[in-house]
Amino acid sequence: MATHPVRLPDDLFGLSHLVIPGGESTAISKLMYSSGLVEAIKDAIRDGLAVFGTCAGMIILASEILGGRDDQVRLGAIDITVARNAFGRQVNSFETQLSIKGLDDVAMQAAFIRAPVVTRVGGDVDVMASVDYDFGNGTVSVPVVCRNEKVLVTSFHPEVTNDSRLHRLFLNDF
Repeated sequence: MATHPVRLPDDLFGLSHLVIPGGESTAISKLMYSSGLVEAIKDAIRDGLAVFGTCAGMIILASEILGGRDDQVRLGAIDITVARNAFGRQVNSFETQLSIKGLDDVAMQAAFIRAPVVTRVGGDVDVMASVDYDFGNGTVSVPVVCRNEKVLVTSFHPEVTNDSRLHRLFLNDF
């Protein structure tokens, strides 16, 4: 499958799938506004574009953001609430093995780097994986891979491992 960067609305023409990567969600938001991509991506999603958001991409695709800026992009493509950087600062980054619904029985290595936490999941959202984490007041299970019909999001960075199963799932099932 051919890939190309999306920097302007015209770059969306003919795409069937889009990945919004990790990074800094407020910086990505500013670039999306300045390039005219916000409404263009919203329109493309409404027209059936499949989208995969990792870490910051999850934040941008969410319907609600806790700890974000008022002017931060909320594409509302998946009915979840996320808290930015809620797993902690850079020094709190961690890796763990995850069993993900829809993949085979082999666990996937997941790298959480200043990752968002899903605090609410809407009715049309399927939680594909969760992780147990102690936020200082006891261990809780939080969703880290969610999907709806056309959107896949992860709190972690699947692109930093050599495991492409989640990317293949996105290309084949969305």
